[in-house]
Amino acid sequence: MLFDYETLKLIWWLLVGVLLIGFAIMDGHDMGVCSLLPFVGKNDEERRVIVNTIGPHWEGNQVWFITGGGAIFAAWPLVYATAFSGFYWALIAVLWALFFRPVGFKYRSMIHDKKWRTSWDWALFAGSFIPAVVFGVAFGNLFLGVPFSFDTSLVSTYSGTFWALLNPFALLCGLVSATMLIMQGGAYLAHRTVGDIQARTIKYASLSAIVMVVLFIAGGVWLQSIEGYAITSAVNTQGLPDPLAKEVVREPGAWMKNYTAYPIAWLFPALGVLMPVLTVLLMRAGRTLLAFITSSLAVLGVIMTAGVSLFPFIMPSSTNPVSSLTVWDSVSSHLTLMVMLYAVVLLLPIVVIYTSWAYSVMAGKVTQAYIRENDHTAY
Repeated sequence: MLFDYETLKLIWWLLVGVLLIGFAIMDGHDMGVCSLLPFVGKNDEERRVIVNTIGPHWEGNQVWFITGGGAIFAAWPLVYATAFSGFYWALIAVLWALFFRPVGFKYRSMIHDKKWRTSWDWALFAGSFIPAVVFGVAFGNLFLGVPFSFDTSLVSTYSGTFWALLNPFALLCGLVSATMLIMQGGAYLAHRTVGDIQARTIKYASLSAIVMVVLFIAGGVWLQSIEGYAITSAVNTQGLPDPLAKEVVREPGAWMKNYTAYPIAWLFPALGVLMPVLTVLLMRAGRTLLAFITSSLAVLGVIMTAGVSLFPFIMPSSTNPVSSLTVWDSVSSHLTLMVMLYAVVLLLPIVVIYTSWAYSVMAGKVTQAYIRENDHTAY
């Protein structure tokens, strides 16, 4: 075997983070574009322009979402089982919202009826904005702790409710997530459009980026007053999964410890604050491709800020802190992680190369003239 068990656990923490970042950048800009759709497009033709900027790619971008979920299932089975049972109703809300996306893209322009198309425009908005908020809410609840615990047979019991997830801090995180993806989608849409559509996009995306920075900073300040989690016992990083084989306490400031121990980690929150501002400046200067890159770096900064703050915790327990799931005690076997690593090393470059090729082939501007010329084939 190339790597020992401890190293594989760390590699898969990083790889899951890479997949989540890939999802937020790629599928996230689809969601951001659809969240802007009813506001940026002032008539049916303009909205068709907006939809066609992402129409050829949105299905391919779902690969990141599916792969991320599959990786959590295979690499962190205890996290998958606990999260999907505890967050059941929240995940159902996301699933039902996502249903609107494929049918919205396929059916929107098939009937020449204003009410029909407007309804699907708002359906695409709901299918994008709601998941963006819920994903952020889920991350926010991780910092507060999730009400679950394990018995001696490692059977988990969830004691929370759906409405308890919608607490003020988690909702703030949900708004950070939504405004971040709207900024990401706006940067992409500004790059693919011209004229009035581009101008309105830059206006809304700039506003979203500034709001995101303010909320992100507010969340960071708030987080310092929230009791975090800390492991107080020795941890067998080479051991088999056993969440109950450790001691955990809650204490103020625990979520900031990694930044004290590793000052370089401040790079990630710095990206989350500075890159959105740079994105606004670049969009207004007409450097839209660079704006999309800086927006993507902002997404990386925000997600890694959450990951570094939580590390080594993945899913803390507010019911019984000892039951908290960490990088060290919620993973699959050494053999499973190794086989999965081979698969990722082989397949991830193929996905990246194919996606890059697809975007390069269809990299031009989408205009209203294009929609008129391709009325029966365009989305």
